[in-house]
Amino acid sequence: MLNTISPNTQAILLLTAPLILGKGSPSFDLLTTKEYNQLARHLWQIEKQPSDLLTTNAEALIKECSSIISHQRLTNLLTRGFLLSQVIEHWQSHSIWVISRADKAYPKLLKKNLKDQSPPILYGCGNLDLLNSGGLAVIGSRKIDSSIYDYSNNIGKLAARFGTKVISGGAKGVDQAAMYGALHEGGYVCEVMAENLERAVLDASRRKYLMSGNLILVSAYDPKAGFNIGHAMQRNKLIYALSEASLVVASDFNKGGTWAGATEQLDKLKFVPVYVRLENESKGLMELYNKGAIPWPNPEDINSFRQIFDSSNLPSSNNLNLSLFDQDHIVKESKVSDIAPQELANTIDESAKPLTPSPINTIEIEVKKPADELFELVTKIILDLLNKPLKDSEISQILNISLSQTKLWLSRLVEEGLIEKRTKPVAYIAKHPKS
Repeated sequence: MLNTISPNTQAILLLTAPLILGKGSPSFDLLTTKEYNQLARHLWQIEKQPSDLLTTNAEALIKECSSIISHQRLTNLLTRGFLLSQVIEHWQSHSIWVISRADKAYPKLLKKNLKDQSPPILYGCGNLDLLNSGGLAVIGSRKIDSSIYDYSNNIGKLAARFGTKVISGGAKGVDQAAMYGALHEGGYVCEVMAENLERAVLDASRRKYLMSGNLILVSAYDPKAGFNIGHAMQRNKLIYALSEASLVVASDFNKGGTWAGATEQLDKLKFVPVYVRLENESKGLMELYNKGAIPWPNPEDINSFRQIFDSSNLPSSNNLNLSLFDQDHIVKESKVSDIAPQELANTIDESAKPLTPSPINTIEIEVKKPADELFELVTKIILDLLNKPLKDSEISQILNISLSQTKLWLSRLVEEGLIEKRTKPVAYIAKHPKS
């Protein structure tokens, strides 16, 4: 089955995404979310959409939008078509997908909670169906003792047993304890990342869960983006916005990302009920309780667990109401044709002056099962290694994966005729090794 990156998504990528290929990639004056919203609103008012900036008469439309974003700035961003095609090919090779607010796959909870502050673009790897299933956000400090680790791990297991997805930031400490508790129990996890998505896709501890469809990685930031404190704080907001309820297991008082994210929910955003663990004395957790957080009820059966997600536990808020127009333009933006054309109609007219863009074709991506996507990536990595004979134990050590998993992959590659198994000594080598 083939899916396409829609013309709208292509346009949004060109306007807002850094499109990082590697070190030394050029920087551009990208539109911020606020600026993109202003442009999207203007396009909506004149009955246009982002993809119209990539059509044969785009020059006139760009001039019409110059009161919102300067003509030269729009031109510079929209002429990155060749770079876009290169970057998407690179993402595909790493099993990374990309969606925009214009796509049906974009999480409904993000639009509901963040409205026009929802990220224009999301990148990820894994089963897209997991994005729209809500779940329990488990949040807490990085530095924890063994008792808090075990508690968090058991929360993940509990969620898995009751069929509820865990939403996690993936950080060391509480996040990872809950995340792997759920995964080891056969449950589902959405890991919301602020950095290094591309590196995480190759991480041995995540690999088998991506292949099985139990884990999805998602980020609002370029797959090659490194650490940024602003991204980390915004990531906390996404974790809450993708969930139906949240549990803060451990928190410092008045400092750190856990405290900042939880107080923002309690004082301002109020997306979901915020629960806190109050079994042990903790100034941070007690202060969150004083701000309105709910004591975690330690549910032991499915009915009591489901009550955690009761919307009546959510404090009312009067500061989230946007105007009808603000909500409408997001809905309008998402009403994109389900079937993208085979080619974007000549993209931008290259004869138009001063705009001289690179052509952008509708880009087709083959949608496969996560296991198949990851095996394609594993195949490439192993074939690159096997320019010379290597033992299975050597491959296992290089890839930092179990010997049993290594043997399974090697056996499949032998069956598919991509590598050969030698004897005396036993070793593997690519059938057509690179010179």
